[in-house]
Order: sequence, then C-alpha cells, then structure tokens
Amino acid sequence: MLQTITEWLNRCPLPKLEARMLLQHSTGLTRAQLITRGGDELDEPTLQTLNTLARRRIEGEPMAYILGEREFYGRMFHVNPGVLIPRPETEHLVEAVLQHLPPQGKVWDLGTGSGAIAVTVALERPDAVVRASDISPQALDTARLNAQRLGAAIEWVSGSWFEAGRPSEHHTYDIIVSNPPYIEAGDEHLSQGDLRFEPQTALTDFSDGLSCIRVLVSESPLYLKQGGMLMVEHGYNQGAAVRALFEQGGFKDVETLNDLAGLNRLTVGRFGQNHTQYS
Repeated sequence: MLQTITEWLNRCPLPKLEARMLLQHSTGLTRAQLITRGGDELDEPTLQTLNTLARRRIEGEPMAYILGEREFYGRMFHVNPGVLIPRPETEHLVEAVLQHLPPQGKVWDLGTGSGAIAVTVALERPDAVVRASDISPQALDTARLNAQRLGAAIEWVSGSWFEAGRPSEHHTYDIIVSNPPYIEAGDEHLSQGDLRFEPQTALTDFSDGLSCIRVLVSESPLYLKQGGMLMVEHGYNQGAAVRALFEQGGFKDVETLNDLAGLNRLTVGRFGQNHTQYS
C-alpha cells in the first residue's frame, strides 16, 4: 500500500531526525520540502528502498554507511564499511596540524582511512605538501575518491606504517600525524554501537592498544626534521601511557590535548630542539 511522505515519517520507528535523513537521501528532497510536500505519495520503488534502509538502521548499521557519507570539518566525505567513520574528535588532530604546520610545510598522514585528515589539511593549507598512506587498498581507493571530489592534491602511498617510506624522505617532514588503531583487544566497546560494523583492523591493534603508537614513536624520528612534530590520536584513558612512550622515544615538549568533552584525545611531541611555533 502506498504511503505519503508524512505517513511514512509518522510510521517509521526510527528517531525522527534519522527518518528524515533517510527520506532526504531516497527522495532528493530538502527538509523543508518534506514538510511542504508531505502529502505527496511515495512510489513503490522509493518506498521499498526506504523500508530497506530503515531496517538496516534498526539492526544497528551506522547512518554514515547507510547514507554513504559523513561530514568532517565542514565537508562531506564518502565512507563505506572499509574505512572508519570520521568523528568530530579527530578534528582536534587536524587543528593541531594546522596550528603547527610552517609555510610550505610537509605532512605525512599514516593510516589515512577515508582520507579525512589528509584531505582536510591539503584543502585548508594548499601551500603544504601532503602525503597519505594506508595498508588497505579499499581505504586508499576511498581516500583518493574523496580527494578527487573535493579537489585536494595529495601523494598516495600503499604500505603498513613506515614500510611506505623512502630513504630520500628521511628527515624531511614537518609533521607526521596518525589516528591509529588504539582500542585494546577485548574491549567491550568493539561489540557495541557503530564499532560493530567498522573495520576491526582500523579500531584495534589486537593487543594492548599501544602497539601501533609504539611503531609511530620509534620510527617517525627517521622521517621528521629537527623540530618536526609527531601527532597521534588515542583513547581517553591512554594519555599518560602515550606521553610516557613519547618521552622515552626522545620527544620534547610532549603534551596531551583534550577534546571538547574534556577527555584526553591526542598527544603531540617535538623531535629535536626547534621550538618555533606557527599559527
């Protein structure tokens, strides 16, 4: 039986915001048009699509995967189950990069995923040289697509962490940045909410949550300039442990920064003794 837009919206068991998002996605109408054209009947193919999408959401699939996109730093990024969903907390990592990146600076984003960090930095700072790498071919394909859609110039490289490096680039980067897998193996959050649907290899190191950060700390000095910075996102309860790793690795000016909720979110440190600040 056919339904009008308003009838479908009223019968849908999802929160009204999510139901409206599915309607906009399936019909191409704006939110205002959903109101002014609420009496319009939905044709059978659109109705079937809507009901399928609603069932996927009821079963817990993230809205970002259902819609195929998520906003990050004011831009829409294509996402799929092969990449992590960009989160507002990671915008703090971008802000830290932008704050410390010198003119014509060189940045390497390791484990780029959807490319949200690399693409955003490249667009906010078109003078910068931005490199991004990932071990996942699907992630790199997604990141390249986002860069192409948004017009970002980036060098893409396939490889695990610094295996994607080149000897010619030793001590040439101003900033190395990463949002690595940092959830500890067995953490209950991995079986809850959106995380159930996201790629596990991008969420957890299947160890103590710090193994990937250890690699970043130990190997990034080979690629950082004197005074260059390493910036790493991590869990809310890992600040002290990550600071200790940075300090043991010889980094200076080590600092853990909080997100808007006041929780530890990223740690930064400087290689060498150059204290020049940029803003």
